[in-house]
Amino acid sequence: MPDRDEDSTEPVSVADIAGWDLEADVVVVGLGAAGACAVLGAVEAGAEVVALEAAGAGGGTSAMSGGLIYLGGGTPVQEACGFSDSVEDMFQFLMAASGPDPDRAKVRAYCDGSVDHYGWLVEVGVPFKAAFYPEPGLEPPNEDGLVYSGGEDAYPFDRLARPAPRAHKPQHRHAAGRFLMDRLLAAVATTTARVETDVRVMRLVVDTDDRVVGVVARQAGRDLHVGARRGVVLCAGGFVHNDEMVQRHSPLVARCSLRLGNDFDDGRAIRMAQALGAAVARMDAAEVAVPITPPRKLVTGILVNGQGQRFINEDTYYGRVGQEILFRQGGEAYLIVDEALYEVTRAGLGASWVAETVDELGAEIGLSAGALRSTLELYNRHAADGVDPMFHKAESFVRPLEGPLGAYDLRVTNPACFYATFTLGGLVTSTDGAVGHVDGRPISGLYAAGRTTSGVAAFGYASGISLGDATFFGRRAGRAAASS
Repeated sequence: MPDRDEDSTEPVSVADIAGWDLEADVVVVGLGAAGACAVLGAVEAGAEVVALEAAGAGGGTSAMSGGLIYLGGGTPVQEACGFSDSVEDMFQFLMAASGPDPDRAKVRAYCDGSVDHYGWLVEVGVPFKAAFYPEPGLEPPNEDGLVYSGGEDAYPFDRLARPAPRAHKPQHRHAAGRFLMDRLLAAVATTTARVETDVRVMRLVVDTDDRVVGVVARQAGRDLHVGARRGVVLCAGGFVHNDEMVQRHSPLVARCSLRLGNDFDDGRAIRMAQALGAAVARMDAAEVAVPITPPRKLVTGILVNGQGQRFINEDTYYGRVGQEILFRQGGEAYLIVDEALYEVTRAGLGASWVAETVDELGAEIGLSAGALRSTLELYNRHAADGVDPMFHKAESFVRPLEGPLGAYDLRVTNPACFYATFTLGGLVTSTDGAVGHVDGRPISGLYAAGRTTSGVAAFGYASGISLGDATFFGRRAGRAAASS
């Protein structure tokens, strides 16, 4: 029998297992979006499946999300809403927006299969309303099914690929993550798959050839040994709630006020695979969303850093803004608006400082004398002509800022301005979910999907990529495991 050191992630030899408590062709660890789709994919391929979920029910972090799924290339929803999109435009956008150095093979497979994946989601019971919501970024508060979510229509991406909205929200008011998971779990319930909840997977089981043949788990205080005749699929989330891993790999994430994930996003699945020699990638990468909109009109203002200088086009995706502030601007930024623009954001953030003149405002913020004035004078000089030669903000959001001014405090240290974050790094996998060893070979019998892996979003992000990546590659991993 293996020892009961619950901190250990070292693999267990099958020779130390007296017998299996459960056994199936494929064992899926985790039942969020990636896990549910892995189950469905494995069953489609004719496999007997056991799914193990650490919580009392499936859903995971996916159920806590806004429910946006990034799909494109000409889906029925896009076409019904009057938007022309192509696989190549989607590919060019994601290659630029997901980098630096995204996994080209994954991005290619994801884009090539996007329209078919949309159809599959509909087939398994996920509905979408063919209606476009004009306010980008957050999930629509109504049932509209299409929204811009990654700055596709903003510089520089609007010059690299034809812009199109690609975030698809299941037909549900407000956040749709729980609704999406209810539909996916209902589909799982119609299959022959066995689902075991309150099961914490602790270690992988390997044979003499280091092939993964099962897992050791804990359920109700006792060991549970689950055998996998064909493969194990790890879909157990990222590591945003593991302080030690965050500090080691991406310490700036620890400064963020809101870590998106459930308590089981602790990186254990990643560490179990690493104990077998699995390779990881981009462990320093994280999404960091700072929702300065809606309302959209606020991007007519200017964003400045701790030196009072602009550093990005304000109309880009607010996830890109958040990453820029945290990782490259020292966690310090301010949004400057005039009285005509001012409005409290949907997230409840209002101006922290107001002043009659730009020098007074700069002094109240604590910026160097004249710094904000120089920035605003340069911006206004060009804005009078409706252009932004420095950062290429869309003309519709460019005008001089005049009269009394206000500043929103976007510093990471401001508790009123939440920084929503989750990790993007994880296991290196093939396009079919096979986990790669550090020596480049696949680890036999081991697959993974979702935030346990390094996926389409290498560092950059667009809302909807996580659920798109999880559902698309989760299904593929399940099918591959079933066929191994």
